[in-house]
Amino acid sequence: MVLHSLLFEHADDPRRVAPSDMPAYFVDLNLDQVVDAIAKPNPEYELRSIWYRPLATVDEVVYRQEIFRDIERLGLFEVLRVFSEKMRATRRGLASLDKIYSTYHRKGWFLEAACAYCDAVREIMEHLGGVEPESRGLKALKSYLLQYAAREAFTSIAAEASGLKDDLGGIHYCVTLKDLTVKVRMYDSEIDYGTDIEQTFERFSQKEAGSYRSKYPDSAGIDHVQGQILDCVAKLYPAIFARLDAFCASHASFIDDTVDAFEHEVQFYLSWLEYSAPLRRSGLEFCLPVLSATDKAISANGMFDLALAKKAAMAASSIVTNDISIHGKERILVVTGPNQGGKTTFARVFGQLHHLASIGCLVPAQEARLFLFDRMFTHFEREETLKSHHGKLHEELLHIHESLGAATTRSILILNEAFTSTTLKDSLFLSRRIIDKIASLDLLCVCVTFLEELASGNEKVVSLVGRVDSRDPSIRTFKIERLPADGLAYARSLAEKYHLTYERLKERVGS
Repeated sequence: MVLHSLLFEHADDPRRVAPSDMPAYFVDLNLDQVVDAIAKPNPEYELRSIWYRPLATVDEVVYRQEIFRDIERLGLFEVLRVFSEKMRATRRGLASLDKIYSTYHRKGWFLEAACAYCDAVREIMEHLGGVEPESRGLKALKSYLLQYAAREAFTSIAAEASGLKDDLGGIHYCVTLKDLTVKVRMYDSEIDYGTDIEQTFERFSQKEAGSYRSKYPDSAGIDHVQGQILDCVAKLYPAIFARLDAFCASHASFIDDTVDAFEHEVQFYLSWLEYSAPLRRSGLEFCLPVLSATDKAISANGMFDLALAKKAAMAASSIVTNDISIHGKERILVVTGPNQGGKTTFARVFGQLHHLASIGCLVPAQEARLFLFDRMFTHFEREETLKSHHGKLHEELLHIHESLGAATTRSILILNEAFTSTTLKDSLFLSRRIIDKIASLDLLCVCVTFLEELASGNEKVVSLVGRVDSRDPSIRTFKIERLPADGLAYARSLAEKYHLTYERLKERVGS
C-alpha cells in the first residue's frame, strides 16, 4: 500500500524526518515563545522541526491549508483529538512493558494496547468514512484507512484481540489464604456470602456506607504474590493463556507505520488549533492567507502579535489589531512614531504572519494576502555586551551587511531601530544607504526608525506612523496607519532621553 503524509504531498519527502534548527529570526519575532507553548505539552511528538522549516512552494503551503480547512469545515478536531489520545494510550502501554516483571501481567498489558489501537483505527475510519474531505491529504488518508481496515492482517488481529480479551475477562477463580499459604483453584459456583451479609444488616444502616476496598490504579504493577497467583491461574486455564502467548508472539509489532505517522503529523494541525482556540474565544480572528511567490502586493486586516495576544488573553485584557496594504512598486514600510507606540510589535507581526503562512498555518488576521519568501532576516536592537570585540555600531553594520549579502529578491528584511548608538547625522547617512540597497534588491522590508527622513524620497517606500490620541498626545493608540511622518517622533525621543519634555521641565522649574 502507498504511504501518505499529512505534511507533504509526497510521503518520501526527506523533510519529513530531517531535523531543522530554529531560524535566527525566531527570537526577534517572539516565535520561540509561541513554539515553546505549542511543543512543550507533548514533547514526544517532536513538533519543533515542522514549525521551524518554511515550505518552498505555494502548492506545498496549499496542501496544508486544505487540511486545516477540512478539519474546521467537517468538525474533525474532536474526532482527531480522541484518536490521538487512544494512540497515545497505546504507546504508553507498550512503553511500560519493560518495567513489568510478571510475564502474564506484561502480556495482558500488551493485549490492552493492541485492543486500544484497533479501537482507535476503527473509530477514526468510521468518522472519516462518513465525511467527504476535499483536501488531498485527508482524501488520501481516508482511502488508505479504508483499505487498511479491510485487510486481513488488521481484521484478524482486531478480532483475535477482542475475543481473547473477552475470554480472559470471563475467567473466575478462587483464592484461599491460610497462614502463609495461598491456594488458587477454579471457581465452582460458590455462594457469594457478601450479598447475604449486606441484606441481613441493611435494616441497621443509617447512611450509605463507604467502600473500604483497596483499588489498584490501572497503571499500577503487581507484587510478587499477585504475580504468582496469576501464574497459577494460567495453569488452571492453559488453553486461553496459550492463545495469549501465541498472540503476543505473532503480533509483536502491530502498529501500522502510516497510521503511526498520521497520528504524529496530525499534531501539527491539532496543536495550532488548540493554541489559537482561546484567542478566538476572546474575539480575535485567524485566516488562511492567499500566498504568492511572485506578487509582492501584500495586505492584511485585523492582524495582531501572537505572543502578546496570548498574554492578553490570560489576563483577560484586549489587544489592538492593525491593517497593512502595499501595492505596485511599494516594498519598504518605514514606521515612525513615539516610543511605546506599537512600532516594534507591528514589525514582529509582519514577520510572524509571513512565517506562519510559509508553513501552511492559519495566520492571526481577519484576511491576508502574503508573499512566500525564501529567507527572512531580522535586525533588532540589542544591548552591547563585553563578549563582542567590536563596538555596537560595528556589530550592527556587520550583521546588516551579512544579511543583505545573503538576501535575494524573494527575501524579507525587518529592521528595528538600527544605528541608535551613533549620531543623528551618521545614523541618517547609513540608513539611507541601506534603504537604497534594499530598494535595489527589491526586498520586502519593514524599517522601524525615529528618522522620519527615511519615510520619503524613494518610490518603493511607504510611510507608516504610530498614532497617538488626538486629545492627549501622551496616550498611545497602538494603531499604525499609513500617514506621512510628522517629524515629532525623534524629537520626542530625544526630549525624553535628556529629560527635556514639557512635563519634566515643569517639574524642575516648580522645584
